[in-house]
Amino acid sequence: MPRETEIPRSVLADQVKDRLLQAILEGRYPPGSRIVETRVAREYGVSQAPVREALRGLEAIGVVEINAFRGARVRRPSSSQLMEAFAVRAELEKLGARLAAPRVSEADVAELEGNIREMRRAARVGDSYAEATADAAFHGRVIEIAANATLERVWRHLEPFSRTYITLVIPGVDRERIAGLHDPVLDALRHGDPVRAGEALDRHFEVAGSMLAGLWQDPGPSPGEVPATMSAAPGPMEDARPPRVGVGSA
Repeated sequence: MPRETEIPRSVLADQVKDRLLQAILEGRYPPGSRIVETRVAREYGVSQAPVREALRGLEAIGVVEINAFRGARVRRPSSSQLMEAFAVRAELEKLGARLAAPRVSEADVAELEGNIREMRRAARVGDSYAEATADAAFHGRVIEIAANATLERVWRHLEPFSRTYITLVIPGVDRERIAGLHDPVLDALRHGDPVRAGEALDRHFEVAGSMLAGLWQDPGPSPGEVPATMSAAPGPMEDARPPRVGVGSA
């Protein structure tokens, strides 16, 4: 029988998953780069079992792809695949905003304002992970306020994939402009205007989609290889030294 002080493997797997997702968002694992189970386990101070579970979790949300012969790699989808996911997310969020507008409280407005302030702060200092967290919190809260369980379930399945590859990983994306696109959405919600809220989100995704189309490079003929434009970057596992995972880790 396990001791009370032991950390369940599932908890470790969640912690490793969060750390790996953070590393991906920060660009330490560029799209196409390999994630080696043994190295992650050694550097995070855990066994391979929770690392393997964490990678499967990232595979489930479309961030990582696992091949029996090549191992795990950060997924690098084509621009058309990204735009397909982007279009679905846009429609889901526009519906969410229209449903949320009549239900928004003053406390909700204050929370959403805080998310935008954090996005701007993170964009100014170049903290991609913090900006991603605040961005996801803003959009997720709007979906929660909409109070439609089916919508929320579908959105949460798609959101991490879209957030990772569209708003953060692309070199050259104007993150401060992305943060500013949330202001009209909040203003419409504050006034309880479902039409304006939907239009503001439409504009949000139109601008972000234009950025994506102009910056994303499709994979080359060998999808398992890191693109040449990224080959000069240090190997994430060789040079990055993430903190060890343990009791109390985020």
